[in-house]
Amino acid sequence: MIYNFLFPTKPNTTKTSLLLLVVRIIFGVLLMNHGIQKWSNFQELSAVFPDPLGLGSPISLGLAIFGELVCSMAFIIGFLYRLAMIPMIFTMIVAFFIVHANDAFAVKELAFIYLIVFIIMYIAGPGKFSIDHIIGNEMARRKLRS
Repeated sequence: MIYNFLFPTKPNTTKTSLLLLVVRIIFGVLLMNHGIQKWSNFQELSAVFPDPLGLGSPISLGLAIFGELVCSMAFIIGFLYRLAMIPMIFTMIVAFFIVHANDAFAVKELAFIYLIVFIIMYIAGPGKFSIDHIIGNEMARRKLRS
């Protein structure tokens, strides 16, 4: 039993998929809260939001809201999982390396934590408890029928 725990051979076991689901829910909801705060204060923030890409503050804010709010929802339910994670990872890269580049690590630490977790989750995949898994199973069944 300890051998299987230390050296799992099946990455998509039910236990692993449950862990991935819990991490998706926790980090998805946490990031989604940041997006909700930005969305709620869009008018005030759009004039002062950092514009690291040179697109204008309102567009940069809109992209951050998309990455933090919309993509977090897809991340949580596991729908278009890896595609949804690209804006999330990009948002954290911009936050950590550009927006907070000159700040103390304590200020940019949260962006770094999100970045690492999202990269690991991108590599691990959504697991069995996701919309993508359901779609993939249905596509495989349809392929076998034809």
